[in-house]
Amino acid sequence: MTGNMSQTILIVEDSDDDYLATVRAFKKANLLNPVKRCTNGDQALDYLLRRGEFSDPEKAPRPNIILLDLNLPGTDGKEVLRAIKTDPDLRKIPVIVLTTSSAEKDIEQCYAAGANSYVQKPVDLVGFIQSVARLTDYWFNVSVLPKNIK
Repeated sequence: MTGNMSQTILIVEDSDDDYLATVRAFKKANLLNPVKRCTNGDQALDYLLRRGEFSDPEKAPRPNIILLDLNLPGTDGKEVLRAIKTDPDLRKIPVIVLTTSSAEKDIEQCYAAGANSYVQKPVDLVGFIQSVARLTDYWFNVSVLPKNIK
């Protein structure tokens, strides 16, 4: 078994196909952590800031890691990243930008805003699953994540 099963993963992804591929990759890597999903930037901020439908902390457990797509409807991924990394309660949560963009400008802006990693999504499903498996191995087996995120 991989990872600490009490560590919640938040996936901010509007594409059902990419979300399902990510969850499939977690299963192949035997990662059994609870996964929460937000499909747009506004919903992600409501979840993280515990507003509206997410005001109950039981419904919105703090994630220990966030996988963030950049190309989101409404508030885009860069704005979500900036909001996370400027909030004193959220900024220590590792954020992995997982996106199709290979634009140098996007990469620079994300790291400047505090992204912990920037990963370009491979075009094919097999490559995508392999990338997520490598991410899973690093972030849940090699690196030590913060435990007490409020």
